[in-house]
Amino acid sequence: MPEFQKINVVGLGYIGLPTAALIASRGLQVVGIDTNERIVDTVASGRIHIAEPDLDGLVSKVVSSGALTTSTKPQAADVFIIAVPTPIDRDNRPDLSSVNAAVDQIVDILAPGNLVILESTSPIGTTEAIAKGIVERRPDLHIGVNGKEDGAIYVAYCPERVLPGRILTELINNDRCIGGITPTCTRRAQRFYKMFVRGACVGTTARTAELVKLTENAFRDTNIAFANELSLICDRFDINVWEVIDIANRHPRVNVLRPGPGVGGHCIAVDPWFIIDSAPDLARVMRTSREVNNAKTRQIIERTEALIDDHPYANIACCGLTFKANVDDLRESPAMEIATHLAAKYGERVKVVEPNLRRLPPQLADHRVAFVNIEEALRSCEIAVLLVDHDEFKMVPLSERRHLDVIDTRGIWQDMPART
Repeated sequence: MPEFQKINVVGLGYIGLPTAALIASRGLQVVGIDTNERIVDTVASGRIHIAEPDLDGLVSKVVSSGALTTSTKPQAADVFIIAVPTPIDRDNRPDLSSVNAAVDQIVDILAPGNLVILESTSPIGTTEAIAKGIVERRPDLHIGVNGKEDGAIYVAYCPERVLPGRILTELINNDRCIGGITPTCTRRAQRFYKMFVRGACVGTTARTAELVKLTENAFRDTNIAFANELSLICDRFDINVWEVIDIANRHPRVNVLRPGPGVGGHCIAVDPWFIIDSAPDLARVMRTSREVNNAKTRQIIERTEALIDDHPYANIACCGLTFKANVDDLRESPAMEIATHLAAKYGERVKVVEPNLRRLPPQLADHRVAFVNIEEALRSCEIAVLLVDHDEFKMVPLSERRHLDVIDTRGIWQDMPART
């Protein structure tokens, strides 16, 4: 009998749903679990609630075949994957309430031989705490070690490391970092992931795997902070930051990233705080990077307001809302923060362009702003704030935007007199 036959994936968001569909496509029986009944019903009908290339066809296929079903409650299974959100609260401290709720859902139905995998980004020690909590509540179970398999369950941490817009491809091809509570747990989780992952399944401890995930995004946040700080220095001395970076990057050992209006997304803007919270006396560079990137968003708001106040009757095009180019994801988006602030202050003078959304987010719709395409924005506006480097904006020729006063936070309209 195969080691893994039935899988529960708890959480059907940007990671959980693609993961569930991919595993189901490998011939395993998967139940997707979510507390949101609308999501459960949507997926059960073979449709998706997020935008991700090729995901709609895959979900439709595995639902039609019966390989993927959905429920609001977990069911008995061989593997339980927890892929729920782990945001930060107002004090920038990790909020593990969804993880704890997911564990509460599965603890009573766990059986000997089960594999429990946490994929949610988590502070150091979270996986160990989950394992400890399970065996405290289920004294009939223990964590599996070599030579002691009767009544054992296996607990491991395996963070996702995918790029929105390429999730299915990267779930298959990217290397995975798998950390078990014990070496036996690690090996069991590695065997599971090798069923659908072509990349290397690198084994380690749970704590190491947790810090690996946080390190990847804290590193990127720090490098973006360098670029954003450089852009502010260039502003002070009236130097083109894009030219500075392009020339500096000709050095064979220099790779300065591109500045922007801040940092967004479910990982880079959040994960460094998990390390900072765990070691506030040591994570000084990481804290400063977070402060620099958050301050860049406020600086763009101030620069935009100054330009608008110099043109008291001008209409303003906010070009882009998502946290990165060519996705529909608004999580932690600095562009969304900037557009919302401008909408609250300037109301119907603001025209919002976001080609990856079908309608305005509620927090913008409340401010009487217009939701328009890029052509309408070019016709009706005198000021443009370029917030996201969507492909649609890159294709706008100079001749169609020559009349605009532009604040270009992404460096794609460099042929205009632009400041970052």
